[in-house]
Order: sequence, then structure tokens, then C-alpha cells
Amino acid sequence: MSTVAYITARGLFGRRRVLLLLPLPVLLIGLALLCRASDVDPTQWGQAVVVGLGLAVVLPVTSLIVGTGVLGSEVDDGTIVHILTKPLARRDIILAKFLVAAGVSAVGAAVPLFVVGVLAADARFGLALAVAAVIGALAYTALFLLLSLVTRRPVLLGLVYILVWEGLLGRFVSGTRVLSIEQYVITIADKITPTDMLPGKVSLPVAIVMSAIFAVGGLVYAINRLGSFSVAGETS
Repeated sequence: MSTVAYITARGLFGRRRVLLLLPLPVLLIGLALLCRASDVDPTQWGQAVVVGLGLAVVLPVTSLIVGTGVLGSEVDDGTIVHILTKPLARRDIILAKFLVAAGVSAVGAAVPLFVVGVLAADARFGLALAVAAVIGALAYTALFLLLSLVTRRPVLLGLVYILVWEGLLGRFVSGTRVLSIEQYVITIADKITPTDMLPGKVSLPVAIVMSAIFAVGGLVYAINRLGSFSVAGETS
């Protein structure tokens, strides 16, 4: 399992795709610094930057890039066959790749969100955003890792989930919020440090339970899905 994790991390950081992780966090922190330097009241820019860019874009897009990248390319080019021929349980393969992807996604989103939280309020708010971002990264990564196994267009479907389901329907159709990871993250951060910047629309029990369902359910389904791959690299 450790070998798969090492190979996954080396492959992830050795691809140009990892460079896509840099612009959004830099933009997020840059906007917060600009607003802070201009003495703009955080109540005027906090929600737009923290939620509109940080939690609605940086966190899910980072998880999408990493989550679909640790396994999707191997499925597409057929190199997954080499992994499946090794004496490794399918569970260990998925868990290793998930841990690497979730770790990279969590760091890539939690660190800039912590910095922005400090700039917008204080260290406690930054910590609340970082903790919520880690939980969100676990849920998002499991979902996007699963998508890379069930479709040849995981990035496209991931963007549909982020932009349409969470970005459009999640804001205007109340019934869709119960399946919105973004809403779980907002609620969790708001409960840790209550603030008007975080308009949570679901309850804390729903946020915690559904985050766990996305993370654990996505992993279980991914393990079962990988188990259906034959050595020839085709699904039965």
C-alpha cells in the first residue's frame, strides 16, 4: 500500500497537472491581501472571497484536479493493468490513492483558506475554515475518485456537480442542498466560529453525516468498481 502511495504521489507531482493547483490559491490570497491593504471592511468582501471563491471554487476544483488525476489517467491509458496484476487488494489500491489525493487536496485548500480567514477576521476563523476544508476535501476526493472509475469524462461531470448542482441549484433550490458538499463545509466552519460571512443552509448533523456518507460511500463504491476491472483493463 505504501508503494502505491509513493508511486501515486511521485506521478502526481511529476505531471504538469499539478501546476493547475497554484493559480487559484494565489488568486484567493491575493484578493484578500488587496482588500486588507485597501482597508476595505471584511464584511464587504469576506463572504465573496471566502465563500464565493474559496469554498465554492478553490476547494472543489483542487479536489477535482487531484481526485480525478490519481487514477483517471491510468484507467484511460491502460496502465491500470500493471497495478491490478500486482498482489495487492483492490481496497489497498483505492485507499492509497485516496489518502494521497485527499492529503494534497486538503493542504492545497486548507492552507490558503486559513490565511484568508486570518486576513478576514482572526486565527480562530482561519482555523475553522481550514478544518472545514479538510473535511470537504475528504468528501470531494472520494466523489471525484469514484467518478474517474465510472466514467471517461470525470472532470466534465465533476464540473457539472460543482458549477450546476452546487453553484446554481444549491443556491436557489433548497432541496438540492442536502447533497451539496459545499453547504456541509460552510455549516461546519460556521459552527466552529459563528460569523455572518458563512451563510450555512443545512444543519450540523446533516453536514457531518452526509460528509461521512460521501467519503465512506464513495470509497466503498470505488473499491467495488475497481474490483470489476479485469486484468485486460476492461470492466465486466
